[in-house]
Amino acid sequence: MKPRIQWPLPVSILLILIILFVTMGVTHGQGNQETSGKLRNPLNVHNGADPWLEYYEGNYYLAATTWASGLTMRKSPTLAGLKTAEPLQIYFETDSSRCCNMWAPEFRLLDGPNGLRWYFYYSAGTWGTYDNQHPHVLESAGTDPMGPYTYKGQLYNTWAIDGSVLQLNDSLYFLFSAFENGLQSLFIAPMSDPWTISGERTRISEPEYDWEAAGSYVNEGPVSLHHDDKTFIIYSASACWTPDYKLGMLTYSGGDPLSADSWTKHAEPVFQRSDENGVFAPGHNGFFKSPDGTEDWIVYHANDSTSGGCDGGRTTRVQKFTWNEDGTPNFGVPVSTTEEIAAPSGDIGSDPLPEFPALVISRFKARSYDNAYLRHANFLVRVDSLVNPIADSQFVIVPGLADSEAVSIESLNFPGFYLRHQRNAVVLTPDDGTESFEADSTWWIRPGLADSTWISFESYSQPGKVIGKLFNVMALVAQADITTDRAREDATFLEERAQ
Repeated sequence: MKPRIQWPLPVSILLILIILFVTMGVTHGQGNQETSGKLRNPLNVHNGADPWLEYYEGNYYLAATTWASGLTMRKSPTLAGLKTAEPLQIYFETDSSRCCNMWAPEFRLLDGPNGLRWYFYYSAGTWGTYDNQHPHVLESAGTDPMGPYTYKGQLYNTWAIDGSVLQLNDSLYFLFSAFENGLQSLFIAPMSDPWTISGERTRISEPEYDWEAAGSYVNEGPVSLHHDDKTFIIYSASACWTPDYKLGMLTYSGGDPLSADSWTKHAEPVFQRSDENGVFAPGHNGFFKSPDGTEDWIVYHANDSTSGGCDGGRTTRVQKFTWNEDGTPNFGVPVSTTEEIAAPSGDIGSDPLPEFPALVISRFKARSYDNAYLRHANFLVRVDSLVNPIADSQFVIVPGLADSEAVSIESLNFPGFYLRHQRNAVVLTPDDGTESFEADSTWWIRPGLADSTWISFESYSQPGKVIGKLFNVMALVAQADITTDRAREDATFLEERAQ
């Protein structure tokens, strides 16, 4: 907080302050000329998937997939400052038809029927399934990227994700990924305004090369890129849960953008994993300019190992790119997180390199099975052996959301998601800020019912009930009903910790 100066002040003090401020300004300005900003990737420690970044009127704005019912944004005058900027919620959805699984944000300043407004595009669906994902759009009240925003509409009523806007030949087009003939492919459709599809869609790319088929046949995350008189669509290829997720490229060859013949696919990927630099699954990108407008930068997500998944463990990365002699982009190789890079031109921010405390990671081994662990799968909780990815069975014990003397159990790869009971089942859901959520996701650690050297989890909001198994589902079970050795083992776990 800045100290307040109370006016009026004696003239002598006022003169001293003026001289001091001027001197500080000169010194600061000289320092800026001599010092260029530096930073290291990533820009966050988790929840950095599908990033979108814009520089606007002196600030960077960053949004990423939340997997939850709300959308958040970070703001900072320097790129490095995004590391410690607080994520602020700009929108929260309560409609159950589009409440959940919020993916792939993109926000653009467009001149629509209401004048210049920010339009925030994202994918969302219903809780407990990914089968109902659709593209949606919000509209800002003014020209502040932080909003406030209001819901504008759903752009498609069939499964479609990763919506993006292409501005070409004074027209708007909607780019997105959807299934056709069993393949996840790229489509384009005309728009009459920033929230309305006005014609039939056209498929402009389908996975056809081997490098587009690692893990699954996928083309997704399309985003336009313009340079001189050329237009490109950069997209993500292969399955996001593999280390071989990567970027491909389409080039606009002229003519009707709604014709598949107007787009030519590059035969090789344009950005992919670097084992040497320890960067895997780089993809789902966006683009932004340096503050002075002289440099082009790419923002993308990636994992630090081949075991990284398609989840909230991915982090946001940035780097400058250049242009080849033929006018195509040259993204280079994903930079290592140990490499210090120059900040964008005109950005003099210094990297705070925050010292995040080491997480104590816990797994909970089941007493009733050999080498099996408590884990989440599609946000349902169960006990499995051979968990893949292992992060689905890794949690962080934090002070209880409803009572700090108890605990809450936060997912490692979906930060902000906690084990809670809901309609008696044990599930993994995002914190919605309600008192009922806090109570239902808070647990007492008790001596294990089958072995006192192990542990059991007693519900905070329903005392006397523990996490156990009911009809082969992980659920709250009343201790009074646990009368057999097997039932006691189903409610008993061994905490294994690692850092």
